[in-house]
Amino acid sequence: MLRRKKYAALFMAALVPISLTLSVMSPVSSAAVAPATGPRTGSNWSTWQKDVIGSRFNPQEKQFTEHSVQSLKLKWAFVFPDVDGATSSQPAVVDNTLYVGSRDAKFYALDATTGATKWVFDVTPISGPIDATNTNALRDGPSVVGNKVIFGDYRGYVYALNKDTGALIWATRVSDHALAALTGSPLVHRGRVYIGVSSSEAKASADPGYPCCTFRGQLVALNLATGAVDWRYYTTPQPVLDGTWPDGSPRYAPAGAPVWNSPAIDPISNTVYFGTGQSYSGTTGDHNSVIALDAKTGALRWKQQMNQEDTWTVGCIVPSPQPHCEGLEGGTNLDYDFGASPNVFITPQGRRLVGIGQKSGVYHTFDARTGEIVWQQQVGVPQPNGGWGGVQWGSSFDGKRLYVATWQANPGTLFALDPADGHILWRTPNPANGCSTGGAIAFPSNCNLSHISAVTTTPDLVYEGSADGKMRIYRARDGQVVWEYDTIRQYTGVNGATGSGGSVSGNGGAVVANGMLYVQSGYYSFYGIPGRVLLAFGF
Repeated sequence: MLRRKKYAALFMAALVPISLTLSVMSPVSSAAVAPATGPRTGSNWSTWQKDVIGSRFNPQEKQFTEHSVQSLKLKWAFVFPDVDGATSSQPAVVDNTLYVGSRDAKFYALDATTGATKWVFDVTPISGPIDATNTNALRDGPSVVGNKVIFGDYRGYVYALNKDTGALIWATRVSDHALAALTGSPLVHRGRVYIGVSSSEAKASADPGYPCCTFRGQLVALNLATGAVDWRYYTTPQPVLDGTWPDGSPRYAPAGAPVWNSPAIDPISNTVYFGTGQSYSGTTGDHNSVIALDAKTGALRWKQQMNQEDTWTVGCIVPSPQPHCEGLEGGTNLDYDFGASPNVFITPQGRRLVGIGQKSGVYHTFDARTGEIVWQQQVGVPQPNGGWGGVQWGSSFDGKRLYVATWQANPGTLFALDPADGHILWRTPNPANGCSTGGAIAFPSNCNLSHISAVTTTPDLVYEGSADGKMRIYRARDGQVVWEYDTIRQYTGVNGATGSGGSVSGNGGAVVANGMLYVQSGYYSFYGIPGRVLLAFGF
């Protein structure tokens, strides 16, 4: 019993922000645009998962109740430049500043209360100018620790800026592969920055002439003070030339197993957990796996591969002939990767587990120490060649229940699961009228009843947006919708720009901090309704 109480106390401590004093290297100038309106402290949201254990739960946010949310009003909107019809960088909120990246390669610090711009940092002098494919977009969410704000870009660079001025402290490119990208957000723990490396090679492989494939997924640990790489773990062996594809282009294997998501850490054992994507070519490697590493050294502690046969690229969904789709002939073109981030939690019986949702539609849990499978729950119907019916981004744990949302599962559904055994406590489908009401009516070919974004919780409430453009708040005990806002409308931002909302964005979820709710609206037309606004709600 004493041991269980110790575990519980340590996990509760993991929910509290840790303040570190850090040295600053020589900065470059970054102009401030507006002064702060005064500090606000309390329920900060300083990293993508909210905390190192990946709870996406803000226990300190007490202003939001099923009754008080009826008074939520839009306080301000910030309209991003029109790049590709999407938003995706989940903001971090610390005291009175909101930090967020944009697809125009700019990183913004905004006044969290008013939306006024404090400073802007442009990554293009380091990573290069924006090109036709917008490959240096800022898509991940930042982490704020001490005097630093940490984030990555789609060209594989990690940046550390002074959080108050926007001055550059360091920048590190974490992979030498030309198509390396950072889609998962950085996690900071005990002086290190942990970040997964994915790539755009799965998309590039749709080109018949592309020499597919040479990318190796990896998890990288950087020194927080300097940006130097402390260690890296590769998810596949080194690819080698292995014949040719049917179209005559060179074939390299094995390749793939990208790390799309943000990791989570068990602070008791100092173990870092993450999931991997599918193979691009070959069958060797840690694709479709959940991996546990020593957070200090990167040494492997355990791994579990959930689908050994899954070789998929974008070439599998383009019109025939389908280039570089190795799984097509054998039916293993599944795309059942782990796009979601893990949760580390303790069951009512005191057992430490790590859980993670998969695009196969299964939420898996493992013994956090040994990797033994404890329970699995099917929450979505698997749909091969795209993984549409499963869990896309992330789930949340509020100390009582796990909350998991499915993507295009006809319809996408929000679930509450018993953390002890995975029993479904309740399920709430995306409302059937989501595409026939509000702004979605104007987009019949883009609207679908699905959940692209990660789940967020505060005491007694669950937050989940939809591809139908509605942001909804649910009652945690039974899944009843208690608040809904249609984000598909025109906005004039506090920055003077005009633009519209769309599907509630993937790559993150709602952020609830210091009495405010922040929502990114707009996502790719391939997945939903385009848009480009950050919305802030308050009382």
